[in-house]
Amino acid sequence: MNQSAPQNGPSVLADASSPAVFALSSDAAPDGSILEHAQLSPEQGGPSLSPDLRWSGAPKGTRSFAVTCYDPDAPTGSGFWHWIAWDIPADASGLPPGAEREASGMLQAVNDFGRPGYDGPNPPEGPAHRYVFTVHALPVETLGIDPSAPHVQARFAIVTQQLASASITATYRAPA
Repeated sequence: MNQSAPQNGPSVLADASSPAVFALSSDAAPDGSILEHAQLSPEQGGPSLSPDLRWSGAPKGTRSFAVTCYDPDAPTGSGFWHWIAWDIPADASGLPPGAEREASGMLQAVNDFGRPGYDGPNPPEGPAHRYVFTVHALPVETLGIDPSAPHVQARFAIVTQQLASASITATYRAPA
């Protein structure tokens, strides 16, 4: 059963017997913020560095994590996937800023830009787009998905197996 999670903030205990709430936070991309220059794609003048991510309160049975970044506002009819990473070890409590495209300890799919790893916003002119960063707690050590496979395979395995997920959403609007 999937658990709902707050959008950000520290892990909170309801009482001594209840489990911690699964939560995600970031200094570079706090929930409700505007993404910083460091997270932007080269096409927007940025270095395309993934933001730092920290999570806490993973549910019992978590054996690995996955991280995704999705723009539901992209004018594609199906959004735009900026990052799909998985097989992050269960003892991890986050990712540093600027996660390497070939980072050890996790696998990363080819994103919708056609490159493995994280690539930041490059929306067309117009309204701001939302960038939803999500951490998924998984009951398996590995998804067994080849990173060169279409990312839909990893996303399907992540969503159908997750024990819980927590998200933060930041925005960015391309300058006119």
